[in-house]
Amino acid sequence: MTSHKLFRYPETLAVVRLGPGTEIPAWAESSSIFSVTATATETSVVCASRSVPTKSRHQRPFTAFCVEGPLDFSETGVLVSLLAPLAEDGISVFTLSTFDTDWILVPAGDADRAEEAWRRSGHETAPAAPA
Repeated sequence: MTSHKLFRYPETLAVVRLGPGTEIPAWAESSSIFSVTATATETSVVCASRSVPTKSRHQRPFTAFCVEGPLDFSETGVLVSLLAPLAEDGISVFTLSTFDTDWILVPAGDADRAEEAWRRSGHETAPAAPA
């Protein structure tokens, strides 16, 4: 198994559900980590928890971990090796992928447990460098 290094981000995040074709609200973009996934049936936004209006449909708080990259597209099993220890410890996840790497969001209350699970599995964690 290949070991990986993950960086923990300090900002508390939320996952927000918007309707299909919804324009991305300005409040969603004020975040160090910002992602939009749009399908024919919904638009999901990951953004700073502090920005999310209370009436919106959302889940929070999440802590984000970024896998040190860039990861090669031919590399296999990255997420499996990182998610299996979390599943064994009963930690739910929300994942994102970018061109260079993978992101794993865990409920904020489980972030320390996630780091412990990864360390037990041979992975390394560290605080993310300030932007």
